[in-house]
Amino acid sequence: MKHPVFPAALLFLFVLTPVSGDGRATPKFVDISKQSGVSFVSDASATSQKYLPEAMVGGVAMFDYDGDRRLDIFFVNGAKLADPMATGQASDKSDPRYWNRLYRNNGDGTFIDVTKKAGVQGHSYGMGAAVGDYNNDGHADLFVTNVGQNILYRNNGDGTFTDATKEAGVAGSGWSASACFVDYDRDGHLDLVVARYLDWDFSQNIWCGERRPGYRAYCHPDKFKPIAHLLYRNNGDGSFADVTRKAGFAGSPGKGLGVAVSDFNADGWPDIAIANDSFPQQLFRNGQDGIFQEVGLSTGLAFDDSGRTFAGMGIDFADFDNDGWPDIFINALANQKYALFRNQKGTFEYASGSTNVGQISALHSGWGTKFVDVDNDGWKDLFVAQGHVMDNISLTQSWVKYLEPLALMRNKQGKFEDISAGSGEAFKVPLAARGAAFGDLDNNGYVDIAINCNNGLAVILRNEGDIGNHWIVINTVGSVSNRDGIGAEVSLLSESGLRQYATVSTGSSYLSSSDKRTHFGLGADKRIKLLQIKWPSGVVQRLEDVAVDQVLTVREPATQIPVIKQTR
Repeated sequence: MKHPVFPAALLFLFVLTPVSGDGRATPKFVDISKQSGVSFVSDASATSQKYLPEAMVGGVAMFDYDGDRRLDIFFVNGAKLADPMATGQASDKSDPRYWNRLYRNNGDGTFIDVTKKAGVQGHSYGMGAAVGDYNNDGHADLFVTNVGQNILYRNNGDGTFTDATKEAGVAGSGWSASACFVDYDRDGHLDLVVARYLDWDFSQNIWCGERRPGYRAYCHPDKFKPIAHLLYRNNGDGSFADVTRKAGFAGSPGKGLGVAVSDFNADGWPDIAIANDSFPQQLFRNGQDGIFQEVGLSTGLAFDDSGRTFAGMGIDFADFDNDGWPDIFINALANQKYALFRNQKGTFEYASGSTNVGQISALHSGWGTKFVDVDNDGWKDLFVAQGHVMDNISLTQSWVKYLEPLALMRNKQGKFEDISAGSGEAFKVPLAARGAAFGDLDNNGYVDIAINCNNGLAVILRNEGDIGNHWIVINTVGSVSNRDGIGAEVSLLSESGLRQYATVSTGSSYLSSSDKRTHFGLGADKRIKLLQIKWPSGVVQRLEDVAVDQVLTVREPATQIPVIKQTR
């Protein structure tokens, strides 16, 4: 389909579309950061003390904050750190260079900084962002995690936000990393899960690495104790109850960096997966009674194929092989291989070797990530934002690089092929990439990517599309269920017989939040035979003969309805 018309400043040189080894056109991305007006620079305030948070920041969120049906972009930033940190001194975010930044989508390929007007500059040393309409008023709210107290911004619906943290009771404490909104009890109100990283603060900083110039290193997480993740239940009145202990999370501490949600055992209730750094990976099974059980070990998710822990950072929880069962991907550091776990009807098989993911990733380090169908062929590909955590890693491991190019692995019906080099010049630039968010910024049917880079310029990648494949984007609007429709299970059958499945969520990746709308590529198929949505309320909605190449808003009926044909 045709792209929207862009101003002269955004016109790009025509390039021939490369093809992969099987003759298919390779998806092409262009870095439009400069032309777009997004000038965000992450500032981790690196010090000689090697405070661990310096290496970890930061996240990014893609969401429509002003309700104009265009995705806006929010970046999380660090804060000024004293060198060394004085006892009891908090990080300082007063200088605008350390502000978190919100950019409004102008609809013409450009963005404008609206941070100050919106009131989302932040406080403390920032980490990540989560998005969800927690009060069901139709406006997307924003949760920001920090080293210190977190922030809940209530969207006022007029382009501004109000800090509602205190009244909501979700400030938390310690070092929070990724967070995700999820209606775990299916009562129509979004709850909130927050992964915490380590039992660490600035007063606990220690010397790691050799005691000679240039060799001091960021400490390995083994030097610090795990800490319980946080779970907040939405009371439905603008406040949350901390149910961390009651729900069973307190008894299973971790070293969490990434969070993703789906129903792994097909019982109709959302489960929570957490990527842990050099600690067993965790899967919290929803007991349907408000209590979770951690089942990472018993389901085969806790370790790699050698029974070892690995540096879990970014995570996604989606059905990559189109069998109806959500799989889990967790990336890691160089020399460990990224971990792909195939869901075998409620248990997991380590599938990095059989899918080629292990061979492709053996010497790489990953952060922000997602299963996303970048070429709209009906199979979810795998994107990873890369870069090692140690800025001086080459001193001790000469074969490992701190700065790495982005990675894109094409899904060939369940196996992956590295197509990074042919997907655009942006995939050849070494970065210290961290958080990554995904969504269709220009509503042309092809998913774009926003990346937060540690101590560097943000990267906005526009998916050039035009491969000729069809698509559909489903925008769920709940009525009995939460308004976002988060947790709804969407499946479709297209005319070639291809079946696809997805769970509505803004979570996954690393410290980041993506478009809540659900995107499906359809290949050459020009018609969807059946689209089904199973809402968190239990209502099942079916639409037949659905047109393709559209953003389709589907509203939840109050009661069960028969199959209907979409009118065009």
